[in-house]
Amino acid sequence: MSQTFYKKGFLALAIATAVGVSSYVQADVKIGVAGPMTGANAAFGEQYMKGAQAAADKINAAGGINGEKIVLVKGDDACEPKQAVAVANRLVDQDKVIGVVGHFCSSNTIPASEVYGDAGVIAITPGSTNPQVTERGLTAMFRMCGRDDQQGIVAGDYIVDVLKGKKVAVINDKDTYGKGLADATAAQLTKRGVKPVLEEGLTRGEKDFSALVTKIRAAGADVVYFGGLHPEAGPLVRQLREQGLKDVKFMSDDGVVTDELVATAGGAQFVDGVYMTFGADPRLLPESKAVVEEFRKAGTEPEGYTLYAYASIQALAAGFNGAKSNKGEDAAKWLKSHPVETVMGKKEWNEKGDLKVSDYVVYQWDAQGKYHQLEKQK
Repeated sequence: MSQTFYKKGFLALAIATAVGVSSYVQADVKIGVAGPMTGANAAFGEQYMKGAQAAADKINAAGGINGEKIVLVKGDDACEPKQAVAVANRLVDQDKVIGVVGHFCSSNTIPASEVYGDAGVIAITPGSTNPQVTERGLTAMFRMCGRDDQQGIVAGDYIVDVLKGKKVAVINDKDTYGKGLADATAAQLTKRGVKPVLEEGLTRGEKDFSALVTKIRAAGADVVYFGGLHPEAGPLVRQLREQGLKDVKFMSDDGVVTDELVATAGGAQFVDGVYMTFGADPRLLPESKAVVEEFRKAGTEPEGYTLYAYASIQALAAGFNGAKSNKGEDAAKWLKSHPVETVMGKKEWNEKGDLKVSDYVVYQWDAQGKYHQLEKQK
């Protein structure tokens, strides 16, 4: 072997080694963020992305996941189940994500999670509350929120104990999320001795609820409960008010936790007094103070699910780092046996992937178009 060849060979090996080390050091891990990035419910997708990106930036600055930087991959499902399955397949097959924050609509999370389960990808949803999300034996499906059967109890009790509802109309949007929550609330009302005087469904995308308002009036309802999302909740409450049912109390759920409710209702005057259930406001927790201030300095109010998505990224990172593995099943096992400190406080999960503690409370919208957490009832 000539000395020149030896030197060239050694140099080539050195360069290859350097490139290999460099590639390892600068490697990325991908996490999907899936939800309605377009369409009527895009406000929630925006909340997801803002929260997830802020958390990823913070975690990357501290070393990332097992020494690798987090890169977020956006998945737009538009709250359409077929599109959610397509998004899930792309995230798994094309983007090679190791985890997913999503989806939002339960009707999307349920079929999409089957794809993630088959691929061994861990997923955590900040906002899907239907019980079936975690009742199908999937070992790597988690929630950062509560369940309908927990939220419905809080709503039903509040209607009976505080709003003193005697004749309650329970309306749903016929979707997995909305109907599931409406059914859970109706069940709790019935358990408390207040059987709904009307149980009716509407169709997503509808804007004219005149016939429904007429039925509500005929039933003599003093409280209307709506299980669904803000694109339908807004027009419904407006038409109730415009058609003379101004004294009928209106209550909804965590699907209206966005300032977009004001826009869909046509103004703050129509949402004034509206009640809704949602988890205890994470912006009020001492653990979130610094993060909330950072968002506000950047000109963003971390409303709704923003901090839920932030905490979801924190949980995934904790699972992978705790397990010292980038495999979803390893992270899932770790999360089910270790608490995680998040921007929303300490979180722990049971074997199903549900939070061990649910914190649903009631909020009320005011004349300025803002919502505020009400004090818990004794």
